Amino acid sequence: MSSSSMKQEYFENILTHIQDGIIVMNNERTILSMNPAANNLTGWKINENVPYCTYCQSRVLSEGEDRCLLISKNEVPYFLSEMPTYQGQHINVEMSTAQLMVNDETGESQYLLVLKDQTLKRREEEAKFSKLMIKRLTEAQEGEHKRLAQELHDGVSQSLYSITLAMDNIQVYTQQPVLQEYLDEVRIELDKVISDIKSYSYQLRPKSLDQLGLSATIDALAKSLMTKKAGLVIELDSNLVNRLPVAIEINLYRVMQEALHNMMKYAEATFVTIHIFYDEKKDQILIEYKDNGIGFDTEKEKNGLGLQHMKERVDQLGGHFLLSSSIGQGTSITIECTVNEEVEY
Repeated sequence: MSSSSMKQEYFENILTHIQDGIIVMNNERTILSMNPAANNLTGWKINENVPYCTYCQSRVLSEGEDRCLLISKNEVPYFLSEMPTYQGQHINVEMSTAQLMVNDETGESQYLLVLKDQTLKRREEEAKFSKLMIKRLTEAQEGEHKRLAQELHDGVSQSLYSITLAMDNIQVYTQQPVLQEYLDEVRIELDKVISDIKSYSYQLRPKSLDQLGLSATIDALAKSLMTKKAGLVIELDSNLVNRLPVAIEINLYRVMQEALHNMMKYAEATFVTIHIFYDEKKDQILIEYKDNGIGFDTEKEKNGLGLQHMKERVDQLGGHFLLSSSIGQGTSITIECTVNEEVEY
């Protein structure tokens, strides 16, 4: 095979496999040649005319200027617009053109038109924006949780505690049995309220998370749940000693909190294992959760808000979230993410 033939074959292979649409057209915008990507993208055919894009359809023309911006200038570096397809739909494309040649006898020019599909890029930008919005909402939510937890602990709880002290003083000065009994009943109700407020405050934002870190907080949650359900055993195994960035700790804690609360509500589990492993060399953290509950159909429940929120939190950390469950086989969750100091919650 000659050198020229090899170059020709090489060039044809590029045109065949390149993802951008390549079109050769004349002054009348008649398609003289096109690669497969252009045909797949637009559905246009050879000898058909390239339609006007949405920009050219409505733009104001100078005297004698061609409506097609690609023809009116010898070269257009690029511009964004929408092109009609053979189905009557429009696609977002980045277009550029260059004059290939001019026939000296006929005066006809040939133009190279390159179309870059912007649909995927637009979807990626929308997904990125959506992820950013979720991140900002999570930041606001966690900030509000922290504020409310602090307010409940330092404000309401302390006020109620002051009331209990005042009642103790009142009981010292009263000798009436009926009043003493009544004050005892009120004291019991106050103790219940204080206990509930402590529980709400802990659920909103456990202080141990800020003070002691991830492992200690999950361990405290596990012990609290075991006191609420007879026969439940939760085993925690962790080699995590150092503190993690705030965003990683709070998001991983929320995921495990959701997993354990789902277990309490639905799983009917009696045994749960949680392994937290930090790989110092890779600077990665791995969490494995497994229960012996009744399990569930992941296909039916995959759109549940709880599962979505768990995955979204791990996604925010740039990590991987895997949930596995089936009827009668329990549930397992694996979370893996790299420790990134720059991640914000």
